[in-house]
Amino acid sequence: MQSIWSQEISISQHGPLNNNIETDTAVIGGGLAGILIAYFLQQRGIPVVVLEAGRIGSGQTRNTTAKITSQHNLIYSKLIRNFGIERARQYAQANQAAIHAYRKIIQERHIDCDFEAIPAYLYTCTNPDLLKQEAEAAQCLGINANFTQEINLPFSVKGAVRFEDQAQFHPLKFLSNISEEVTVYEQTNVRTVDGNLLHTNHGNVKARHIVFATHYPFVNFPGMYFARMHQERSYVLALRHAQQLDGAYLGIDDDGCSFRNAGDLLLLGGGSHRTGINQAGGQYEALQKNAQIWYPNSTEVARWSAQDCIPIDDVPYIGRFARSKPNWFVATGFQKWGMTSSMVAATLLPDLIRGQPNAYAEVFSPQRFYLRASAKKLSANIGQFTKSLAKRAFGTPDLTLDKLPKEHGGVVSANGKKVGAYKDKTGKVYLVSVRCPHLGCELAWNPEERSWDCPCHGSRFDYTGKRISGPAQTDITLHAEPTK
Repeated sequence: MQSIWSQEISISQHGPLNNNIETDTAVIGGGLAGILIAYFLQQRGIPVVVLEAGRIGSGQTRNTTAKITSQHNLIYSKLIRNFGIERARQYAQANQAAIHAYRKIIQERHIDCDFEAIPAYLYTCTNPDLLKQEAEAAQCLGINANFTQEINLPFSVKGAVRFEDQAQFHPLKFLSNISEEVTVYEQTNVRTVDGNLLHTNHGNVKARHIVFATHYPFVNFPGMYFARMHQERSYVLALRHAQQLDGAYLGIDDDGCSFRNAGDLLLLGGGSHRTGINQAGGQYEALQKNAQIWYPNSTEVARWSAQDCIPIDDVPYIGRFARSKPNWFVATGFQKWGMTSSMVAATLLPDLIRGQPNAYAEVFSPQRFYLRASAKKLSANIGQFTKSLAKRAFGTPDLTLDKLPKEHGGVVSANGKKVGAYKDKTGKVYLVSVRCPHLGCELAWNPEERSWDCPCHGSRFDYTGKRISGPAQTDITLHAEPTK
């Protein structure tokens, strides 16, 4: 299941690292954040290389809905309440500046990436009071936002907040262009980092500064990002012969969907859930049912899913990785706003690397801790970690292997062990370890995408045990098929 962005462009390949090298800055991760950070460093004359385990843009960047917006759900009223008005203003200004930075680069480099200025809406079908509060909060922080009831969705709403001067684009067309300006080593997997030395599968890189732009940091200590984030999945359908909208829309209700046009297609998104908590499946089917109701003449041309890192206080971690590692930096926890947050990271981190002040550094600092903003999600993350470890140690299998239907997966007892099993349409069985190699949580079957997902920190593996995404760095063990 490929996104429409992946279907429409093929980015030029870059060769792997072929010897030991030394540089000023090494960026780990070749998604939009990593490439943009390297691009801005390069523009300032700082020697930099990007190390990407696969292909650039092959992770979360290709699965985004590619909205460039400072509208991040119900964020500003919470920020004012939990962080104070000055930090909330920093957040608002940083994201507004990111939109303008995209426009400037695209105009200066004449990038053909379907960039389009649009309004962005939050809407509700239930209680408009929260949106009225959000509009007031955004306005007091300097954002051009207003409450309205004038929208063109195919159903009635109780109200909406319209943010002016937002944008959308084709992320891979943009990425392809700016990646030409930086040195990238693809198929170069950073396995460990020891001080200022990065060990890869193709050699070592010595760097004065190291930036972790890997979506989710794979180094657990220091930093402890595994305790400060969880991951969520969400789903998208691309529809032909659906409605042309005047902007991008996001519902704030529990069952709310997102909408935005991409050329003659409509992108319909929703079904968000914590990674590893989707044993029943049905997310794509729910979107299909909505599409049939709202756009009965539409045709599905693509479907895909995305994964997002959710910080405990709703603000990304962009800055120094940890106090004990002054030359390590990180950009993570972008929630569902990876395009805007990538640009924020790209304009903030070069200042920190050069030892210069940045007006937005405090609100995004990974060393912050706001108890009021963090307590609920921190408690939930710790609880999920404890529950999953206990389930792996003491839980019983879901069913026996002979009861597992074809084209289904589950935790079973086989060969005297508790293992993960998937049975394909021919009856062939694939048995894997259900222990996540990251921190030992028990993996859960995801019927939506036929994968084994970690409910603690979001690592994912296909049914043969191959790693799809981290923070886990290795595959899970594939066991022999049980004897008959």
